[in-house]
Amino acid sequence: MPVILILNGPNLNLLGTRQPEIYGYETLEDINKSLKKKFPAVKFETFQSNSEGALIDRLHDARGKVDGVVFNPGAYTHTSIALFDAIKAVELPVIEVHLSLPEARESFRHHSYITPACKGKISGLGSIGYSLAVEALLDAGKK
Repeated sequence: MPVILILNGPNLNLLGTRQPEIYGYETLEDINKSLKKKFPAVKFETFQSNSEGALIDRLHDARGKVDGVVFNPGAYTHTSIALFDAIKAVELPVIEVHLSLPEARESFRHHSYITPACKGKISGLGSIGYSLAVEALLDAGKK
């Protein structure tokens, strides 16, 4: 059974109530439940933190224990070289996910420090992006 870590960064614990016109009305719990229902043959580990250090620690802990990571780094996307380094260090396939399309928003959101360390990126499709990222990881695992 494949094991996939769903990792979420700052403010994603407020999904459903935080700027729903941008991020939608689903909560993080809704997204996690939907993934478990859609992919019953996958074991999911989920983690959300508003702390950069906790996200790095969770990535380190995942090394050798999971088959891949779906990662929505939130605002750390645009600021964290440390998360870039952690992704490179753990040598796991990571798919970067964003509910909104950062490139269509404020100019400071146009650059991602995370993308170059990842296997792929899905953004602007809302919560379906998480499912697409899981599918991509599962497909890559078959090759």
